[in-house]
Amino acid sequence: MSGPAGHAYTSAGARHRRPLVVALLLGVVVFVVEVVTALLTNSLALLSDAGHVLTDVAGLGLALAAIQVAQRPVRDPGRTYGLYRLEILAALVNAVLLFAVAMFVLVEAALRFGDPPHVVGAPVLVVATIGLVANVTALLLLRRGAGESLNVEGAFLEVVADTLGSVGTIVAAIVLVTTGWRLIDPIIGAAIGLFILPRTARIGGQALRILLQVAPKDIDVDALRAQLATLPGVVDVHDVHVWTLTSEMDVASAHLMVGEDVDSHAVLDQARVVLRDRFSIEHATLQVEPDSHEGCAEVAW
Repeated sequence: MSGPAGHAYTSAGARHRRPLVVALLLGVVVFVVEVVTALLTNSLALLSDAGHVLTDVAGLGLALAAIQVAQRPVRDPGRTYGLYRLEILAALVNAVLLFAVAMFVLVEAALRFGDPPHVVGAPVLVVATIGLVANVTALLLLRRGAGESLNVEGAFLEVVADTLGSVGTIVAAIVLVTTGWRLIDPIIGAAIGLFILPRTARIGGQALRILLQVAPKDIDVDALRAQLATLPGVVDVHDVHVWTLTSEMDVASAHLMVGEDVDSHAVLDQARVVLRDRFSIEHATLQVEPDSHEGCAEVAW
């Protein structure tokens, strides 16, 4: 079978390049407006939301860059897996950026609890509302791609968190305008920071699993090995490996030991059907070897 670099595979993210571009442009506009307003009004809630929007912009930019580069023809014969992993690296960078923003907001909120500064609520309310509209638009654009690509999902979840951040900022602004209670601003800022952290851990964890070539969570490797072992003529299955190359592209390799008189072509065809139909693995490298063959156990890892 052909290697992934020559595989007729189209990244799920590539099918959603235009929505990513539109979401990126919306994010740039919202960031500029929010950061200027936050500095003028002294609002931590709005500044934290602006910082989150900045990670959205960076994340969307990384997602677009990764998708673009991953789709380029690979001229280096040494890159046998192409550049598909760039999408996963982009998702990991997004997680690191989100973590940095969350920690900044939490530290700044802790400093403000002792002496909350005066915040002008009305401009914060207007700008946060604009940000909410832009975030909802971006969510609608990215929703489909989030179910198909970890890279796009990372960007989508950033916008989800930012949408809730906009809601929190609006709440803070309303409280400031109606009651003048200054503590609401650092409270909402800290809440946004805390909300970001678990989502950061999830995306980062998924990206690390893929980069470490851990088997996908939805694939039971023992069950896969057992299914291959039940194929007619197969007497042993060993050296089984299952990993994810990039979103929607799981890969497997295995050695199938068969009897001397068994038709190895038939075994290979049946094994590919099992992997495709029961485990959704389209790309697999399978070595069919006679049971008289020796030496494989010595190099298995």
